[in-house]
Amino acid sequence: MIKDVGAKRLFEDIKHRRDRYRQFIGIAFIILVSAAGAPKAVLFWFGTFFVFLGAATRLWASGHIKKNKALATDGPYAYVRHPLYVGNILLGIGFSLASGLWWSAPLFVAILLVFYSQAIKYEDAKLHRLFGEDWEKWQANTRALIPRFNSGGGPAGEWSFTQSLRQNGEPIIALILLLCLYYLFIKL
Repeated sequence: MIKDVGAKRLFEDIKHRRDRYRQFIGIAFIILVSAAGAPKAVLFWFGTFFVFLGAATRLWASGHIKKNKALATDGPYAYVRHPLYVGNILLGIGFSLASGLWWSAPLFVAILLVFYSQAIKYEDAKLHRLFGEDWEKWQANTRALIPRFNSGGGPAGEWSFTQSLRQNGEPIIALILLLCLYYLFIKL
């Protein structure tokens, strides 16, 4: 009976509270494909490009985010509403390619479908509730995941390493990602 309650709660959480598992699932995916990876040179180097691009995007975004205190519309937020998710998508593509595992791409797409559309809706609703009209103006000109090619003339903003470290621990996460990528490299 206890197992049944635990399993039932897990499935209910995944159905209605996916945000609890999104980060864990993403990290587990990267560790899994790194550990199981059978990299092939060309795919590995293409994947490495995407991993670096994704890590850089996340570092850039995390140094600008103001986490529910102010609406971040500068830096990468001038181009896309969810640059941290864009970074995650680039990382998933990168590790799927770098790992050389045929099943990594369909698994990553499944993770995106299960977790990210709900996360984007939730975060947009929360930001709208917190910042009202400012969010509406920003949202009207800034797409969720596909960057626009100009910043709409908004401020460039100032990136902060300290903020990046405090908000998400992003420099530490970037280091862990590079270690996973290095592990795949030594398997080449």
